[in-house]
Amino acid sequence: MPGTCADWLPKTNAAHSKWTSDCSACAPTDLLTTMAAANNTKQKILDTATRLFNTAGVANVRLQHIADEAGISVGNLAYHYRNKEALVEALFTQIEDELQDILASYRVYPTLIDFDRQLEKYFAFGKKYPFYFSDLLQLAQDFEIVRRQQQHYIPRMWQQLRKRLDYNVQRGVIRPETDPGLYDQLAESMWLIICFWPSQCELRQRRCDSEKQFKKLVWSHWIPHFTDLGRQEYDLIIQPLITQPD
Repeated sequence: MPGTCADWLPKTNAAHSKWTSDCSACAPTDLLTTMAAANNTKQKILDTATRLFNTAGVANVRLQHIADEAGISVGNLAYHYRNKEALVEALFTQIEDELQDILASYRVYPTLIDFDRQLEKYFAFGKKYPFYFSDLLQLAQDFEIVRRQQQHYIPRMWQQLRKRLDYNVQRGVIRPETDPGLYDQLAESMWLIICFWPSQCELRQRRCDSEKQFKKLVWSHWIPHFTDLGRQEYDLIIQPLITQPD
């Protein structure tokens, strides 16, 4: 695929110095169609790999399995991803974008609804990529991109949870911690639930498709620490959201 429209326009034509959406105005229709088809195929491969990784684990899935499931030849797959490492790196780049989106939703709203909406995103992420946390240690050993993500995103997740508690102490929504380190432990417990909710459900052979049950479990860590003001806000804003029938 050309890097810019300068790669395929005649030299006498003006061209953009880098690929932008404006290049579509210059591109021949057949080239745009080819590019769209290639992007669709690449995404289909990633979606298929995700499904297989979720059911069988990354280590047990070969390119041939992915090609068969996607309904393409392994040669076609290799045209887009030359080997399994390249495919995994592309998938984890996609995962990284989604993690960034979740973490960017921190403290968008000044009330408890802010955390509840972030929990919705965490639940959707865990449901889409259950293999990510269940295979985390092995993946980190096998792939540099996963090690890098662990070093960056796991501390940020915990730090956001911990700072969220401090923020709500300042708002008068939860009480100051009664013992040193108590809220560090609380943040740790919530982090474990967020990361390993799908894994523990699988281990205990329980269904994990209830977002409300997931959110109830996380919010249960907050309830004993609410002030009267915090309890009122929780009852008014959060309780109706997690008790409505699915």
